[in-house]
Amino acid sequence: MDVLKSGSHEILFGSEAYPALNQLISESQFSKVFVLTDSNTITSCLPHFQQHVQQVTSWDVLEFPAGETFKTLHTCLNLWEKLSELGADRQSLLINLGGGVVTDLGGFVASAYQRGIAFVNIPTTLLSMVDASVGGKTGVDLGPLKNQIGLIKNPEIVLIDPGYLQTLDNRQITSGFAEMLKHGLILDKDYWKELSSLETLDHLESLIPRSVQLKEEVVRTDPNEKGLRKILNFGHTLGHAIESHFLTQTSGEPLLHGEAIAAGMVMEAFISVSQCRLTQAECDEIKAVFLRFFPRVSITMKDQASILDLLRYDKKNDNGHVLFALLDAIGKARTDQKVTPELLNASFDYYKE
Repeated sequence: MDVLKSGSHEILFGSEAYPALNQLISESQFSKVFVLTDSNTITSCLPHFQQHVQQVTSWDVLEFPAGETFKTLHTCLNLWEKLSELGADRQSLLINLGGGVVTDLGGFVASAYQRGIAFVNIPTTLLSMVDASVGGKTGVDLGPLKNQIGLIKNPEIVLIDPGYLQTLDNRQITSGFAEMLKHGLILDKDYWKELSSLETLDHLESLIPRSVQLKEEVVRTDPNEKGLRKILNFGHTLGHAIESHFLTQTSGEPLLHGEAIAAGMVMEAFISVSQCRLTQAECDEIKAVFLRFFPRVSITMKDQASILDLLRYDKKNDNGHVLFALLDAIGKARTDQKVTPELLNASFDYYKE
């Protein structure tokens, strides 16, 4: 698969996709072109990008510090000021070159600047290739709360070049793999079996298009998350709360997104046994697979209380109720599930066992 049509824009795969970017730029006659990077991608990814898009040397490169802690409105304000100083107008283009923080934040910066300028996403991490750069969600965090400010706006194109994966360490690759496993759990049992049977994560390039296709089919059916798209939140209700909690801790390194949602998926699989039709055998299989790829997160009772308290800020809440996407079986999900406090606490016990 080289091109996947997604509504008004295309998702292009491989280095051969760069000519499409060059064509977009030449035909659209943008007044100015900007490339947004963070402090990691400007050194590790920009040179690879320059090899394929020669005219980048004449564009302005914008940079902000790498990390989830900089996915804030303050960073956006700095970037809007830079765009204004450099003469960006409504006919400008912003190319977001980076992981999920860059594509989420960059999409929001572009969508709000002068009520919206065009942008392109070029994801450079496995996580952003299979998840963050696809689906039109843009936004920033509000303190420790994930993606509380944002909107849905699609880029002109998404360019997925697995060559950037060479810049990642094993931990980053594994983090992105969590989202791929999720796609199998909620949509495609055969895909889950294929992924869960892997012995190493050394050659995931050929599997990326399938994950993107699965997510794109859901997003195209329900672009504004009114129904089906909610299944993509499996593992994320507890997972985002876990990620947010550990983001605020001063000791230790914050969890990566995939590490947090891996824990969230194990817990929400346990809830699915009581709440839906997932069998205990399937639940135990899910737990075994995730614990094979992801170290168990150490969660104290104090951590647990803080994580559960954070659920009240979840974006899916409705009239004070926390709503979960859960599993009826591996490959089949359901949405809008209310969960009792007792079952939530029990899910932590299952994960810790």
